[in-house]
Amino acid sequence: MSTNKRSSGGMLGLEKRVLARPGAAERVAEMTNELRLAVALTALREQAGLTQRDVTGLLGVSQARVASIEKSRNVTVEVLEKYVQAVGGQLEITARRGGKRLPLLIATPSPGRMAG
Repeated sequence: MSTNKRSSGGMLGLEKRVLARPGAAERVAEMTNELRLAVALTALREQAGLTQRDVTGLLGVSQARVASIEKSRNVTVEVLEKYVQAVGGQLEITARRGGKRLPLLIATPSPGRMAG
């Protein structure tokens, strides 16, 4: 079976061409952040021993909305704060500039569920 030169570097070549397009690197970074947030929220919930259905009761929303929050779609800081508190965490948002970190938001823990 002969190896086609086009296919030997095909995916790598395609990746380079796609990433060379204007705005592509920014979109990849955005997608990476969305995935990072989704993985972190799911991990928080699972570490708290909760299912999505459990969180629906704590937040008073549908299971589809919990799934949407975990996929990082249309999530406001307020919703994110409520979700993190529902699974026993405390939301902190920090800005970084150079080597300095500036806390922007440290949510007040709500009474009830707190991870120990």
